[in-house]
Amino acid sequence: MNRTILSKMLSIPTAPFAEHRVIEYIKAFCKRRAGVTLKQDQVGNLLVHVRYRNRKVARPVCITAHLDHPGFIAETMISKTRLRAHWRGGVPQQYFVGSKVRFYEGDRVIKGIVHATKSTTQNGKKRVESATINVKESVSAGAIGMWDFPDVAIRGSKIYARDCDDIAGASAMLCAIDELARKKSACDAYFLFTRAEEVGFIGAIAACRLKTIPKKCFVVAMETSSELPNAQMGDGPILRVGDRTSTFTPAATSHCFRIARELARDDSTFQYQRKLMDGGTCESSAYCSLGYEATGLCIALGNYHNVNVKRGKLGPEYVHLKDFDNVVKWFVSLAQAPYPYTGSDQQLSKQINELEKTYKKLLRASVKKPC
Repeated sequence: MNRTILSKMLSIPTAPFAEHRVIEYIKAFCKRRAGVTLKQDQVGNLLVHVRYRNRKVARPVCITAHLDHPGFIAETMISKTRLRAHWRGGVPQQYFVGSKVRFYEGDRVIKGIVHATKSTTQNGKKRVESATINVKESVSAGAIGMWDFPDVAIRGSKIYARDCDDIAGASAMLCAIDELARKKSACDAYFLFTRAEEVGFIGAIAACRLKTIPKKCFVVAMETSSELPNAQMGDGPILRVGDRTSTFTPAATSHCFRIARELARDDSTFQYQRKLMDGGTCESSAYCSLGYEATGLCIALGNYHNVNVKRGKLGPEYVHLKDFDNVVKWFVSLAQAPYPYTGSDQQLSKQINELEKTYKKLLRASVKKPC
């Protein structure tokens, strides 16, 4: 089932402010599962609540992922064979001209080649804002455009697709929801699917402002994050202690760490990592800044934002299937956690108190002479 969900999700076109097809799939997915409730907020984010066996948790987890990926939105045909399209997302300008694109027109795919780009400067960085694209037939305004790579493919231990970031993360959440629903395991957990992350966490910010995320929740933001020398794919999903911008809520990170240690103790196939993933900034920083206790999980990603740096060209993104399977296990365990999240690291507090009790008298007695 996990492979089916993942492959289907990775086949659905998406882009910032154009996540509608993925949203419809998630709505239909949740509707088929008893005990799973879904609400859509004013800006289109989806909040899913999974609760079985009347379990009620004072501080439940809210696991989040975004539903967009860098892409084009068709604007207008400026000639019979040339389209102008908005571009949204972070890909360096040098990769555009000459690259192949596909637009989704209903059930049809219309292919094209980028002819030229127009850029703007944001926060001191030059970013592509729009592109003109040579196409063989007319493309309607609003059609989603993505880089023209082959359809989803599993090769060995990895899965390749146009948009692993962050559709693989959202897929892992659906796989966890599916397992909880099938087993009807005692749980009380929320899953938030956000919009427009690729242009600056816009959906996540709105979810905080609108209180879409219940204030009682602690947040675990899921991402696919560029593979680093000390964070390799195949070594397990990664507990992020922070990103390029901030470190996350220590208690939330500690809670996820404890869940992972116990999973590894009971399941010899479960692997995980704990790292500072400072390649970029993720939604966890936004959640922390806007008043939530939050941390992050991710799986290592190849060809981040479709950029193959080694070959100097665009390519499909890819992730390791073992990492994907293990992050699903992590999500399920977070939803079922037999002990509550309290906002403090109780194990660390206990350890500190025991150390103090053991050595307090000796510390005082040794002030003037060795003991």
